Amino acid sequence: MTTTESGADTAAVEGRITDEDIERARAQIGIAVNQRDEAWNKLPSADAITHFAFGCGDDNPLYHDQDYGRGTRWHGQIASPTFPISTGLDQTPKFTDSERKKLFRGLFRGTGKYYSGVKWTWYQPVYPGRPVLMEAFTVDVEVKESQFSGGRSVKETFRYLYVDADGNPIATRDESYISAERHGSKSSGKLAGIERQRWTDEEFAEVEAAYEAEQRRGAEPRWLEDIHVGDELPLVIKGPLTVVDIISMHMGWGWGGYGVGPLKFAHQLRKRMPAFYQPDEYGVPDVVQRLHWDPERARALGIPAPYDYGQMRAAWVSHLMTNWIGDDGWLAEMDLQMRGFNYHGDIHRCTGAVTAKGESPDDAVSLEVFATNQRDEATTKGTAKVLLPSRETGAVVLPVPDMELRRRGAQVVSRIAGRVGQELRQLYGE
Repeated sequence: MTTTESGADTAAVEGRITDEDIERARAQIGIAVNQRDEAWNKLPSADAITHFAFGCGDDNPLYHDQDYGRGTRWHGQIASPTFPISTGLDQTPKFTDSERKKLFRGLFRGTGKYYSGVKWTWYQPVYPGRPVLMEAFTVDVEVKESQFSGGRSVKETFRYLYVDADGNPIATRDESYISAERHGSKSSGKLAGIERQRWTDEEFAEVEAAYEAEQRRGAEPRWLEDIHVGDELPLVIKGPLTVVDIISMHMGWGWGGYGVGPLKFAHQLRKRMPAFYQPDEYGVPDVVQRLHWDPERARALGIPAPYDYGQMRAAWVSHLMTNWIGDDGWLAEMDLQMRGFNYHGDIHRCTGAVTAKGESPDDAVSLEVFATNQRDEATTKGTAKVLLPSRETGAVVLPVPDMELRRRGAQVVSRIAGRVGQELRQLYGE
């Protein structure tokens, strides 16, 4: 069943999910689509890498100090694991045929879109001065009833493939979002009774003490032979979340593909995407994304307070693991599910434990990880795999992507003769 044009407009206003949009979402699977907005960091630089780690609250010198990095096995400063969200020259040609444009036009308009989880895999580090190329496409579409909103929801999973200039995969990011009918979030009352945390001096002193107690393995190798199932990762604390934390994340990340900008840039986006703007209480059209910092917008959507980005918690949990594995280890995989909102005023305790250890020194170590707020709610849960150096076999050997992924990476760089090839030449001044 499909809607009429007027019916589709009504559904958009009411924030309802239509069968037509679901059909179009499924038809997009596997098709690389050009991202509207350019990478925030067209070429990773030492400063860009530092700014990203700063925005995540990660002071590891491996991500900040080129001289420090030269003394490690990486022979230079490298980026923190989730840095690729801020970079990646898009290799995909823009659609020119009307049918393809129609297929990718405006899905699930008027609904609430929520980050629900991400699976990262990493194959090699990102270095300053080395370009990262990227393509994005849908890998899965799932329809279900939303536990949060009480209405219909659609879970879409998008893959972002990052490769180097030779087409060798750097990382993949399979990121999932749930589009939920907005009318349900107000009527379900699921979040009723949650209030922003008020901190006493004594409670906040405990937070400060946790920051002081943070442990980073750093230059001392964490040998595979020394770890055991059940070993706990030392706590990394984040928060209480403030608007400054949101701003700082944007300083390193950019606007995450939303295309948001100030002043005339906002004017241009309003013309291109008028539905992305809704009037505030004073009649000024502002981005719907403002629910991450605007209490009034959050409450209007049935959410008790503004909240963070899922990308922030992914970066925080990766911080937990890079602190633990040290300079010589490698975070190979991280699979997270977001189980709840992280409101302004909340803290998150990032913790984890070893769950499995392989027979061979080349096998990954399996971890279970959590981010838990002051209400003892594990709003983020997941698993990870890390590689550690061995006294028996020596340094970590980085993972090798499978042939299908390598072929896709080769296809990405095969487009380099076009627009992105020109961009690369400009970056290198040729």
